[in-house]
Amino acid sequence: MLAAFGFLTLFGPSRAPSPAALRWFPVVGAVAGAIVGLVWWAASKGWHGSLVPAALAVAADLILTGLLHVDGLADSADGLLAHLSRERRLEVMSEPDVGAFGLVATLAVLLLRFAAFGSLRPDVALVVGLWCVSRSLMVLAMLVLPYARTAGGLATAFLGGGAALSALAASVGVAAGTSLAVWAGGSPAGAGVGAAVLVAAGLLWLAHRRLGGFTGDVLGAAVVLAETAALLVSGLRW
Repeated sequence: MLAAFGFLTLFGPSRAPSPAALRWFPVVGAVAGAIVGLVWWAASKGWHGSLVPAALAVAADLILTGLLHVDGLADSADGLLAHLSRERRLEVMSEPDVGAFGLVATLAVLLLRFAAFGSLRPDVALVVGLWCVSRSLMVLAMLVLPYARTAGGLATAFLGGGAALSALAASVGVAAGTSLAVWAGGSPAGAGVGAAVLVAAGLLWLAHRRLGGFTGDVLGAAVVLAETAALLVSGLRW
């Protein structure tokens, strides 16, 4: 569990990740969602009726994750959206700089996340549920899809044994996160979870088509996009 917290957040101890850490990803997602949700809720008490709570919620998430998933979004946009060969896509995604595709995608998604938080009533349980689902989807993707790189990459540390237990933990995470989100946000939140699954699946399909599988960057992008889609749909007025 500590290895999962250390890998996915800034506040866990620095430990070498292993396949066993995957089963704790949904828990890490729930805890991260609780922190972001509490910041959002607490800020709404001091800045009632303003967009400051939404901005602080987005900032809290970025700080908590150490920009890990947003960095994956930027790298994935540069690698998947440009017209390149498979080998060159992987090279671009491993480079430290950010290109035009990555910059625009990151800014657009952050703006959408800010707008989505701003359109919703602050609710800690909703964020806990959605963040738990997003990390659970990450685990399921790693268990279902092949790894795109022949060697290297952050995700290699999680490949190996314990797949059955990780799959069970991820499935429970999806079910529990969905139930909590629906309890907090009703049918719009349920539709939001559906949107999260569809968006994540679409990105993973594109990565499989263009890269031959997933990378750590793709998984990070899937988390960010799934959460963003879920927040946006949860804020719809039905």
